[in-house]
Amino acid sequence: MRQIVLDTETTGLEPAQGHRVVELACVEIVNRRVTDKHLHLYLNPDRDSDPEALQVHGLTTEFLSGHPRFPEIAQQLIDFVQDAEVIIHNAAFDVKFLNAELARAKLPPFTEFCGKVTDSLLVAREMFPGKRNNLDALCDRFGISNAHRTLHGALLDSELLGEVWLAMTRGQDSLLGDLAEEPATKTGAQAATGASARVDVSALPVVTVTEAEQAAHEAYLDGLDKAAGGRSLWREIESPAMDTADETASPAAK
Repeated sequence: MRQIVLDTETTGLEPAQGHRVVELACVEIVNRRVTDKHLHLYLNPDRDSDPEALQVHGLTTEFLSGHPRFPEIAQQLIDFVQDAEVIIHNAAFDVKFLNAELARAKLPPFTEFCGKVTDSLLVAREMFPGKRNNLDALCDRFGISNAHRTLHGALLDSELLGEVWLAMTRGQDSLLGDLAEEPATKTGAQAATGASARVDVSALPVVTVTEAEQAAHEAYLDGLDKAAGGRSLWREIESPAMDTADETASPAAK
């Protein structure tokens, strides 16, 4: 499964008012692992950024004037996202800018090139209704450091969103995974129902956690505690809160 986390910076809020993309970044995730492949481009918008936008990204007209224009890099973007699921925070904003840039280059809309677009902001709102779900808030919620994010930058924001996305969508796959392969032949009942051969659970290996895995687990639970504003359910399951007698026991008895 190939996914691309994408972010843009722009000269303003509305492409219909002539605003343009000034920075574009894509980070690749394959089978839920961030790879070392990414696309990062600065673009000459042939105009100034609005003061508010300039405060956000800090990319001056002078700096951007030495970089290529969007039509010159359009094929690079198309090749990078081809057939992948593209994950964007507040996707409607970025996609309308990308569509406007592609239209100027006489190319089809962005969704014609990628497999699909997933809006991570909408996913976050479903998971955390009524809470702040911008990138900074999600980084804080999942214990992802964004201390180095003094200005918005497309590449940094894509990298952070990639970590946030993996944390948001973390889940357990099938318990049995690939422990049993599909048999070469099936019984009549299995063939009729499409059922796989029964797995002998007594033969499943017992795997103990390493110290590093345990530390990572504790760090994740710390993040859950922080998001919950107290002891999370998993803490209660692993180590139920002490009763009153335990709380008043001497340190030597604990």
